Amino acid sequence: QVQLVESGGGLVQAGGSLRLACAASGPTFVRSTMAWFRQAPGKEREFVAAIRWSGGSTHYTDSVKGRFTISRDETKNTAYLQMNSLKPEDTAVYYCAACRTCNPATTTVGWYAYWGQGTQVTVSS
Repeated sequence: QVQLVESGGGLVQAGGSLRLACAASGPTFVRSTMAWFRQAPGKEREFVAAIRWSGGSTHYTDSVKGRFTISRDETKNTAYLQMNSLKPEDTAVYYCAACRTCNPATTTVGWYAYWGQGTQVTVSS
């Protein structure tokens, strides 16, 4: 199956940048779409961005458009989330997820079968 390991979280000031990485193992056909979700304490887990592994089609939630960029390195089996112009409301645990049958417009948590352990992103004001 698929194993996902996130890295790159940390503490940054508002306006700063971070790049998250998600190292994936397992066959690519069961991770045809990879995505980033985030969850703040006491809140629902929410969709952030997704990318189709083959072809690179992407989709973003409105609140991060123009600030975040999702990408993947096919040779390294790694997905990235470049986060610029960070705001305090971006503070959350960020999770990498994978789906076998999704397209990048799939934003529902339940469609993603594989999840990483999460990495904390904290943006100070």
